[in-house]
Amino acid sequence: MMDELQDISGHISDRISSLQRMVDLSVVELPQNKMKKLGQELFTLERLLEEFEKCVGRQREQLKNLKEFEASFQKDLEDVNHLKDNIPAHMARKKAPANGSEPVMKQSEAADFQPAQMENVKKTNKSFIREMDFVTMPEFESIPQYMKGRVSYDQLNATVQCINTAVTAKYKILHQSVKTLNNHSRKLHQRFKDQETKDTKGQYFVVEDDIREFTQVKADKRFQGILNMLRHCQRLRELRGGGLTRYMLL
Repeated sequence: MMDELQDISGHISDRISSLQRMVDLSVVELPQNKMKKLGQELFTLERLLEEFEKCVGRQREQLKNLKEFEASFQKDLEDVNHLKDNIPAHMARKKAPANGSEPVMKQSEAADFQPAQMENVKKTNKSFIREMDFVTMPEFESIPQYMKGRVSYDQLNATVQCINTAVTAKYKILHQSVKTLNNHSRKLHQRFKDQETKDTKGQYFVVEDDIREFTQVKADKRFQGILNMLRHCQRLRELRGGGLTRYMLL
């Protein structure tokens, strides 16, 4: 656009110079053909001025659009910075490879990683331990107020984190060889095995004793209320039997 304006401006300057020379010569009587040439130059100059005005108009419109785009970009940048500075403490963060040599999975590749493939990972990788997904804000807002009480969004997800801590600690023990465990861990390993049933095969669950063993959470009335909220959000279900309540991860 700037090149176009410069070209038109150059043409206008040339025409004005040509007209100036003709005016300088007008002190003498010009032949008919010179008068005709003068008229043509004036007509050309008029057309060039019109084109110049159009280019200026286009430049103004483009500048207006650029300013609007800049304002929109600045607003998006402020929103992103706000999100970056206010990441919830419970949100999982991607861990960088320890040696920096492992490739990072692209988003498109992650989308192609289907549940069937995940099942294969579970079967082949004994160290895999499933965790409960954190509750999203829309899910939290969908919980009836009588069920939420005074429990906040952060408190709910803090409990999710505690349950995940208990699940991880429990199944790390179960995935180890009994010979490598100390006496206390061996007793826990046996207790975990005794609590399993045909209905828990292939599932991940904890009981209240696991919560007490591996976290600082008290399995009190408030904790039971939070479990009801997690059931409402389809994060777990209860399986009773043998005098135990098993909290099964969904």
